[in-house]
Amino acid sequence: MSIVKINVLTVPAEQRETLEKRFASRAGAVENSDGFEWFELLRPIEGTDDYLVYTRWRDEESFKAWMEGPMKAAHQGGGAAGGERPKPASSSAAVWSFEVVQQASPKS
Repeated sequence: MSIVKINVLTVPAEQRETLEKRFASRAGAVENSDGFEWFELLRPIEGTDDYLVYTRWRDEESFKAWMEGPMKAAHQGGGAAGGERPKPASSSAAVWSFEVVQQASPKS
């Protein structure tokens, strides 16, 4: 079965718009990766400053290949016109890993 990776990003209120714009500008960056199945950026509604970046992959190998290839390349580059990289919008981050053991979808 698939695996799920959830990146937990603590984002202060004044950085939320910055974070969301950065993700929007990278739209399409993961969708063509081998083994990629799903992406969602989840904005907190209340009680936390933690955004959740949900990705689902065919297997751990597919995720690792993306991490070592396209994701690594995207995060190593400089800022616009070769300038400095922008500071992170989040104040902390953690990655949670899960294996899908059951799933359901709406009945047609």
